[in-house]
Amino acid sequence: MKTNMITKIRAPQNRTLTLTDKDRRIYRSGLLVLEGPSAFDAVKNRTLWGDALAILPWIPSECCDLVFADPPYNLTKNFNGNSFQKTSNEQYENWLRRWLPEMKRLLRPTGAIYVCGDWRSSAAVQRVLEENFIVQNRITWEREKGRGAKTNWKNNSEDIWFATHSDVYTFHVDRVMLRRKVIAPYKDGNGRAKDWNETESGRFRSTHPSNLWTDISVPFWSMPENTDHPTQKPEKLLAKIILASTNSGDVVFDPFLGSGTTSVVAKKLNRQFFGIEINEEYCCLAEKRLQLAETNAEIQGYADGVFWERNTLAERTTQKKQHFAFAPSLFETK
Repeated sequence: MKTNMITKIRAPQNRTLTLTDKDRRIYRSGLLVLEGPSAFDAVKNRTLWGDALAILPWIPSECCDLVFADPPYNLTKNFNGNSFQKTSNEQYENWLRRWLPEMKRLLRPTGAIYVCGDWRSSAAVQRVLEENFIVQNRITWEREKGRGAKTNWKNNSEDIWFATHSDVYTFHVDRVMLRRKVIAPYKDGNGRAKDWNETESGRFRSTHPSNLWTDISVPFWSMPENTDHPTQKPEKLLAKIILASTNSGDVVFDPFLGSGTTSVVAKKLNRQFFGIEINEEYCCLAEKRLQLAETNAEIQGYADGVFWERNTLAERTTQKKQHFAFAPSLFETK
């Protein structure tokens, strides 16, 4: 498959992950191209190169515990030579119906699915999900990036719909606590801290996660997880979803893998994984990131078993001290 990547001159501080010609040769050889029905062991922990709509019927039933789907939104967009064309709302909804029902077949009875969308596509995602799953919630996350607009509100948020196969499903709220700075440090009648802790870096409180996420940083040029994929999701975002909705050793599947964030985070958190991506360049990037994850399981914004507010001193200090080897036991308590 032909790629259209353009060589860019990057600043010395730019940490964006790229591929050399040697990388492409090495990682292309590790990609899996399915040509018919497959057993799960053949796809486990692999990057599948091909069209998801063609490959999905060949994946065995009830083989995964979590699906994370970040499909093309209803926008005209070029993904390194693979273009998605904007259609009518009705046509986009019908396109969703071509693959979303397959996700129910692939999920185990206690499984969950998360599907991304922007304000244009979110309603269609909800309608098609409700035809096949039990919709539990809608997460809205702040991208903190976005172009200003003179005649409209700046667009810097996206939705993630959370749905389940049944009413019995995995969810671990204790694994996705958010560590916030304390603005008003209340004390009890004896002068002791009330629901917060004093640390060398300041006063912090651990709070339950809500469906409004304002602590996510979109990957950018100075972050080692960044790639040239135009809609790359942050590792921190996937870590929240995977820790909440799976157990160690569970299987995570992404039908629109992109540059591999879902598989990479699943590997860092000791889950099994597989994903499908149509673009060869992004498949190779995913494979390179998976190799790097073997020696560095750090997830920016997640440390000491909690998720830190964006740009907090404690987050920066903790992460500078911790350069995890691949040791999943550090990330969760079973």
